[in-house]
Amino acid sequence: MKNKSTAAAATTRNSSAWHIRQALLADVPALVALEHQVFDYSRIGRASFRRLVQRPSARVYVAYNDGQQLLGYYLLLTRKNSRKWRIYSIATAAAARGTGLGKALLRHAMHLAQQAGASALSLEVRTDNHAAIGLYQAHHFAVVDVLPGYYDDGDSTEASNDGYRMQVTFAELAD
Repeated sequence: MKNKSTAAAATTRNSSAWHIRQALLADVPALVALEHQVFDYSRIGRASFRRLVQRPSARVYVAYNDGQQLLGYYLLLTRKNSRKWRIYSIATAAAARGTGLGKALLRHAMHLAQQAGASALSLEVRTDNHAAIGLYQAHHFAVVDVLPGYYDDGDSTEASNDGYRMQVTFAELAD
């Protein structure tokens, strides 16, 4: 079982729209279904989600509505002896887009990483995902690398396969 800080163990609520909590093994089927709804490429499978939910170096958090429908999730990865964490995946269901859930998940991930002592948080995003890039920039993420052909999704248009590596450094936010 993962160690949980007091801040990370708490459930985050947004009025009655959703609540965010740490994922359980029972969430895996819904996570896999959401993954297939949201992504056309590089999907996380059932066995991988099962491992990640149980792995101490991974933090998987889910957002459910009061009807117990999975609306989104994020996956943070850590490495031993590293204070730089990575958002490996963040996803919201189509029905939850435009509600602020993506922002809430990102803020929750940033808070969790900071509370656990991370010095920076990085992620990768498609160069044509303008909504996500805008959200990340609004939260002080900056492009630190261009990743040509990073997303191998079978799309023949070269630019749509490119990615950005973005990063936020928490010490810079404190200044």
